[in-house]
Amino acid sequence: MPAIVRSEFSLALNQVATERGINPEVVLETIKVAILAAYRKDYGEQELDQLDVFINPDTGEAKVLKDKKDVTPPGFGRIAAQTAKQVILQRIREAEKKAIIADYSTKVGNIVNGMVLRFDGPNIVVDIGRTEGVMPIQEQVPPEHYRLNQRLSFYIKGIQQTIRGEEIIVSRAHKELVAALFKREVPEVANGAVMIKEIAREPGNRTKIAVSSSQSGVDPVGSCVGQKGIRVQAVINELGGTEKIDIIQWNDTSDMFIRAALSPAKDIEVIINEKSKTASAFVPDDQLSLAIGKDGQNVRLAAKLTGWKIDIKSKSEKTKSNKLEVSGKKLTDKKTTTKEKKESGTQKKKSTDAGKKNDKKKALVIT
Repeated sequence: MPAIVRSEFSLALNQVATERGINPEVVLETIKVAILAAYRKDYGEQELDQLDVFINPDTGEAKVLKDKKDVTPPGFGRIAAQTAKQVILQRIREAEKKAIIADYSTKVGNIVNGMVLRFDGPNIVVDIGRTEGVMPIQEQVPPEHYRLNQRLSFYIKGIQQTIRGEEIIVSRAHKELVAALFKREVPEVANGAVMIKEIAREPGNRTKIAVSSSQSGVDPVGSCVGQKGIRVQAVINELGGTEKIDIIQWNDTSDMFIRAALSPAKDIEVIINEKSKTASAFVPDDQLSLAIGKDGQNVRLAAKLTGWKIDIKSKSEKTKSNKLEVSGKKLTDKKTTTKEKKESGTQKKKSTDAGKKNDKKKALVIT
């Protein structure tokens, strides 16, 4: 008597496959594997490659075939259904997880809205929609205090293989989170009229972002700031409200770009050394603290943003250095003049002595 799998059960499986985005063929193959496993368990060790299972996709009727002969035992339908149930559910979960991982692998580099579910040691498990993501401690922002059911924006960093399988890694500390937030808040960035060229970030404290325009008449900095700062403030609020964001205009000329990167300091003179990739920035005394920043943060971010090693100096130091050079040159000139005078006096003395000797000779000749 052939094993009959209830048509309701078959329809339920198809419904689950449709809802979870799984191919129905995967479900049918799973049922076949489950029935073979049940047959092997209850009717002895046999060569499974000699066995085959036929399932009618319309009625759900299943038959076990050996060399194309029906060997389905009497009453096997009930046993097969019970044994296959767990295997089917497990395979469906595995197929569903693979489909979800494949879906989110295309979303790497984007942001997603999520909710904090639970704390797994130092890591945080986040609900990101169809599945869960993991935020390791190195991807968390130190000043932020996370709590259960808190809704935040997360950056999908990538898919990581762990001992528990593949995990989706999300981040709040990645610098590309800032770029993705600007893309969401600023239409000009989303449509490509404004391009984000470079970002330097210290999560939770400060971020510098360099932008440029690909269309004439579009102000890249003004577009990102927005009217009365509404756009940049929206990004800051998404980052917790404490992180400062400096938006500067990209410049292909290195010294001008460095000068802009050291904002809010102004009236800066920059001398660059192309060979050593270093730059000396001379800043007015009253702007020196702004250029350096708290604990050197401003100049550190400017160096990351531009890719140059920046040495901050005050303009008064440069002036003193120039005075020393000038005074040193004058001192050298004085020494040279004194030496010349001595040499000139010596030559005059020699010429006088020579004249006296000639006069004596003449006197002797006259005598």
